[in-house]
Amino acid sequence: MRDGRRAPQPTELVYVPAPSWAPVLAGAGLAIVGIGLFGGWVYAVVGGVIALVALLAWIRGAATEIGRLPREQRVSTAVLPAVPLRRTESDS
Repeated sequence: MRDGRRAPQPTELVYVPAPSWAPVLAGAGLAIVGIGLFGGWVYAVVGGVIALVALLAWIRGAATEIGRLPREQRVSTAVLPAVPLRRTESDS
């Protein structure tokens, strides 16, 4: 802000999930299943097992992260500027 005022500190929490390899492995498993449809049933079974295990790990990890979130969050209102952001003709 140009007039020396500082923006207040945020009061709301933002949920950002931890990095995980599970989505990549699930996609790779599904790709191997697709290859197995044309290349042989063994590839399809292996890809299905990889995709299923990765999907279960992905769901379990998401459930664990959601369980760690706080149950309640303090409600706050948005801070609106007290001055207009744009100058009007009457301000000049």
